[in-house]
Amino acid sequence: MGSISVLLVGKVLPYLEQELDKRYNLFRGIDPSQRAAVLRDHAASIRAVVASSSGGPDAALIEALPKLEIVSSFSVGVDRIDLQKCKEKGVRVTNTPDVLTDEVADLTIGLILAVLRRICECDRYVRSGNWKKGDYKLTTKFSGKTLGILGLGRIGAAVAKRAEGFDCSICYYSRNEKPDSKYKYYPSVVELASNCDVLVVACPLTSETHHIINREVINALGPKGVLINIGRGKHVDEPELVSALLEGRLGGAGLDVFEKEPHVPEELFGLENVVLLPHVGSATVETRTAMADLVLDNLEAHFLGKPLLTPLV
Repeated sequence: MGSISVLLVGKVLPYLEQELDKRYNLFRGIDPSQRAAVLRDHAASIRAVVASSSGGPDAALIEALPKLEIVSSFSVGVDRIDLQKCKEKGVRVTNTPDVLTDEVADLTIGLILAVLRRICECDRYVRSGNWKKGDYKLTTKFSGKTLGILGLGRIGAAVAKRAEGFDCSICYYSRNEKPDSKYKYYPSVVELASNCDVLVVACPLTSETHHIINREVINALGPKGVLINIGRGKHVDEPELVSALLEGRLGGAGLDVFEKEPHVPEELFGLENVVLLPHVGSATVETRTAMADLVLDNLEAHFLGKPLLTPLV
């Protein structure tokens, strides 16, 4: 399949880029100027695009590739891809669900514990020598808390399963109540936030969920509540979150994603009740390798005329 032209538009694991280079005629178009040069000379030959959480084909790029057949995303989220345009053009889309579910759910629990038990601040307390001056202040337990989950999909359900081990009460909000779920359902995000101690954002990013965590939801969560975002940065109205934390209207936050990554509001840097991560929910060698293999397998299945492993469109 070395004659098949593939365009890479998002940052991926070096292993995946190397394998794409071995198997296909790979063009790199992550940088806009680089991409423009590729399109100028090779747009008519490109049959596949590899995307990621950092970049995907918008409507203009899809239109510019007349022979595009498939977009294979190195991510479970596909908010960087214009899915409607893909449907219109008959372009198939795949992503990498399941293989990263456990990894993201594990990190979510880690974030909750880090915020409630002030693990990062405790580490700094020891390293600075302050422990010699006295014990660190008391923190808050996780066991027995009420955990609210926004989006009870694969990752949300995996987080809930882990939280059961901490004897947490679980409740959730999603577009539709899940009749087979044993967890309490709330018909709005505000009601969910009003009735939980920790709120985890784990839903897909769509036009409906953009800034779904707004001032009203944050105020409902309250000065003792904690927000955990392992979804996408644009789920949260970031200026509202920052002001709520600075004013004490929100008890704490654990954030793996941000609105304008890698830029993070500097007002958060000095807050001990906030834990900030550089979008590493699935970032382990094992999981990223499995994601890369799934991207490769989907491309191979498509070009060999076999069923796609994880079709989205």
